[in-house]
Amino acid sequence: MRKEYPEKVYLVGAGPGDPGLMSVKGLAVLREADVVVYDALAGDAVLGWIPEGARRIDVGKRSGRHSCSQEQINEILCREGRRGGTVVRLKGGDPFVFGRGGEEAGALHEAGIPFEAVPGVTSATAVLAYAGIPATHRGVSSSLHVMTGRRRDGEADPTDYEALVRAGGTDIFLMGVSEAKRICQGLLQAGMERTVPAAFIQEGTTASQKTVISTLEHVVRDAERAGIHAPAILAVGEACAMRKACAWAEARPLHGARIIVTRPRGRADRMASLLRADGAEVLSLPAIQTKRRRGEQEKAALSRVLLRLSEFDWLVFTSPSGAAYFFDEMRERRMDLRVLNGRRIAVIGPATGEEFEKRGIFPDYMPSCYYARDLGEGLCKEASPGSRILLLRAGEGSEALTEALTHGGLAYEDAALYDTRTAPTPPVLERACALLREGRVDFVTFTSASTVRGFLEMTEGIARGFTAVCIGEETARAAKAAGMEAVCSEVPGVESMTACIKERFCRKGL
Repeated sequence: MRKEYPEKVYLVGAGPGDPGLMSVKGLAVLREADVVVYDALAGDAVLGWIPEGARRIDVGKRSGRHSCSQEQINEILCREGRRGGTVVRLKGGDPFVFGRGGEEAGALHEAGIPFEAVPGVTSATAVLAYAGIPATHRGVSSSLHVMTGRRRDGEADPTDYEALVRAGGTDIFLMGVSEAKRICQGLLQAGMERTVPAAFIQEGTTASQKTVISTLEHVVRDAERAGIHAPAILAVGEACAMRKACAWAEARPLHGARIIVTRPRGRADRMASLLRADGAEVLSLPAIQTKRRRGEQEKAALSRVLLRLSEFDWLVFTSPSGAAYFFDEMRERRMDLRVLNGRRIAVIGPATGEEFEKRGIFPDYMPSCYYARDLGEGLCKEASPGSRILLLRAGEGSEALTEALTHGGLAYEDAALYDTRTAPTPPVLERACALLREGRVDFVTFTSASTVRGFLEMTEGIARGFTAVCIGEETARAAKAAGMEAVCSEVPGVESMTACIKERFCRKGL
């Protein structure tokens, strides 16, 4: 694949937590990466965008414990940079705002290795915005001061509190939880009024965001009572009082919900986007993957079928993957859309139909209920007696479809385009399993019985403590058989599943 960006080391800011805040360029570079060096601040959703073939190096920087020193990280970047390819150093927030990106850039410069910085949205302003606190506001705050709350062991406090008090405006202390008492005392001793509004925002821009509004005098006490912990930002200034009018993120219907989406990689984006827009934390845990059949005998058998397309009256597709792979197979054999002339197309649902519509082909039949059995029964009514049916689908296709066709007296031929199997271990699996064991997952979505089986295999049979939201009855039966509490969306589809989650989340008062 031809790359859009030159091969070098990229210091990429992943933003403060909400994956939607990652820059367009940052995401584009990440998707071209050969090697990704990352830590905990990058975020699970962003890690899900790393290409499948890219090598991952976890340098493990987390609050209070570093598995790699900064010097070791610099050495890793220089080593990987010398090897060539696109190397992405993925960092939370902005790499040059308390991200030690300057040290990494300096090490690369000294080693003569080309690099480029891709700025990210800094938590200093984004977290305040998600808490409903404008960093500046006309007539209230005309300046913004961003500082780190950390200091080295034994180091004197370098903050000029008197200068901050004289300047007014909004003071933002990143990584300030452990030093909050010292910071507030410093401001008070420098003459700042005790009643000045102050706020702690924990895990800002994420579904776990938690905000405490108080005064400079009492904010540490109130934060402790509320259980505020790192990562959190301390903001001090009159602008904090604007939260009452400007808060929005924590009012979203799914704020606080934690949801695992098990759709295959590349198919989960739509559902994840809808859920995140409503405030949920989404972990993409692909439970299955689809692979085109590549064996010589398999491809030869498929070629023989495709060369006989004119013998069939109906071509039937049961998934978007099957439709996409069908067009890939045609293209590789230099067959164009003219070979479909006279053939009627049946699809199981809208997502599969979209694969045809974007190529200028409109399916002839789609059942009102998007299930394999309904597709088969509907075809028995639509197709003329004696019609020849070709099923183009996975090798492990649903028997409900073929049973319905047989019962209706229609002859069919089954052609396997791809296989479905349990997906490789995704980077978020360890965290997902930990959350599941702790009972901290609210919903898991399933779009097929195979995603249920794949999920159980990956998580070693964890089946309780959450609600399984299923696309249809067949999937729900598989979930219930595994011991899950399972519900079905009213209509099979991503939008209906999202609505089902919102309704249940609000009803439970979670």
